[in-house]
Amino acid sequence: MEKKLHLKKCIGIFVLLILVLLSGEETRAVSPSSITSESIREKEGQISNAQEEKKQIESALTDIKELKAQLEGEKISLENYVVALDNDLAGIQQKISELNGKIVAKEEEIRETEKELDAAIEKQDEQYAAMKMRIQMMYEQNDNYYVEMILSAESFGDLLNRLDYIKEVSAYDERKLQEYMLIREYVEMCREQLDAEKEVLDAAKVSVQQEEASLEELISDKEAEIVAKQSDIGSKAAAIEEYEADIRAQNELIASLEAAVAAERKRLAEENAARLTYDGGVFCFPAPSYTRISEEYGERIHPILGVPQFHNGIDIAAPNGSPILAAYDGEVVAAAYSGSMGNYVMVDHGDSLYTIYMHASALYVSKGELVTKGQQIAAVGSTGRSTGPHLHFGVRKNGGYVSPWGYLG
Repeated sequence: MEKKLHLKKCIGIFVLLILVLLSGEETRAVSPSSITSESIREKEGQISNAQEEKKQIESALTDIKELKAQLEGEKISLENYVVALDNDLAGIQQKISELNGKIVAKEEEIRETEKELDAAIEKQDEQYAAMKMRIQMMYEQNDNYYVEMILSAESFGDLLNRLDYIKEVSAYDERKLQEYMLIREYVEMCREQLDAEKEVLDAAKVSVQQEEASLEELISDKEAEIVAKQSDIGSKAAAIEEYEADIRAQNELIASLEAAVAAERKRLAEENAARLTYDGGVFCFPAPSYTRISEEYGERIHPILGVPQFHNGIDIAAPNGSPILAAYDGEVVAAAYSGSMGNYVMVDHGDSLYTIYMHASALYVSKGELVTKGQQIAAVGSTGRSTGPHLHFGVRKNGGYVSPWGYLG
């Protein structure tokens, strides 16, 4: 009688535990065979890592007030100010690129986690159905089932076998219950991890917005400072002289690059080696995200200095960070920075024909690299003597600037 009551109590406790567990909201789990205490500890570590990642993102934001305070000391010299500010812009742009990369990676991680959990729901439903069937069977067999099984044993050996069977069934039921409890704990860890990853994603998106705002603020300050310096009536003559010296420095640098290429071509010719030639093809437009031509090629009245000046290229107003494409096949002869041109790329197309791309926020090619028509070589920016995001696109032929429109399709 006591055994019967004990068996009934065990079954009752088992059923009660199952019902308590199943009474919670529907959860998501993974395959029971793959869940261990180690899996749960691993999830806890991943949650901790995500939380730390979020803190690092938030603590790494650019302190725009501190940056601007540091730049105040550089305003005595416009050249020094531009170089210092461009260095800060490069740092912010790098942060934005890293954050955007983190956003893409985190979105992919979240998609993979959601797929895993969706598959786990199906697994849990199967386990839920199996448990219900097991409980139903236990009730249908009633308390006398095990007693009758024992009493109907035909021999002592048969009795021992039946007792072992009952013991194994009880152990199986207990093991399944423990597995289910472990799965529920693991599911909660998965949920916490998913929430933590979404928080990291949100923090990265907010940080990108704040970094982009800081970038725009610095570019705006730079524009205001350049305009103020060049608009000062008392220093107008000095500003004009400085501007002309700046253009001379640009031309000297570009001429030296052309001279180096010419010397290399001469060497190749003497060695009868293959050399780059221009086949007369049409250039592609170098800024596909352009909004408008803000400055045309040719003689113009300088918008700030108010004096006649020759504009040696076209200015294409385009969003910061948008692509700059190689106009035609060629070899990169320069990918560098100057205080005047900012980040710039110069491409040799053969037969003394070159294209120049100025004021980029980032460069994606290096000197000596071969590029193809339409390949992204840089990103639009406002580095150097620039008063807003745009691409200054110039074309040189036989040592002098020519209109880009003669080559653009």
